[in-house]
Amino acid sequence: QVQLVESGGGLVQAGGSLRLSCASSRRTFSSTAMGWFRQAPGKEREFIAAILWSGGSTYYADSVKGRFTISRDNAKNTVYLQMNSLKPEDTAIYYCTADVGTSTVVAGRGRYWGQGTQVTVSS
Repeated sequence: QVQLVESGGGLVQAGGSLRLSCASSRRTFSSTAMGWFRQAPGKEREFIAAILWSGGSTYYADSVKGRFTISRDNAKNTVYLQMNSLKPEDTAIYYCTADVGTSTVVAGRGRYWGQGTQVTVSS
């Protein structure tokens, strides 16, 4: 069973930066894609970014493209989300997800999910 643990959330002011981490207990052939979602109070869960372990292909939501960067460290089984030029509307709980492929991860149907980490951006 793959376990995901997010970290790096916190309180930052608008225009600031933050880097989130998602550590996986084990990377197997059933969890070759990982991604990030976020959910703000009273809103639906929103896709943010995804990455493939092999090849490193990345995918981004239009709302964060150019500001957020997803990356991976294969040796550490860890995926990162570098968030720059943060806006108050980025405030949400950020969740890490993993699955065998990109399609289920992007669609929000990943097999594994982390507990989430809170990101708060003040105006």
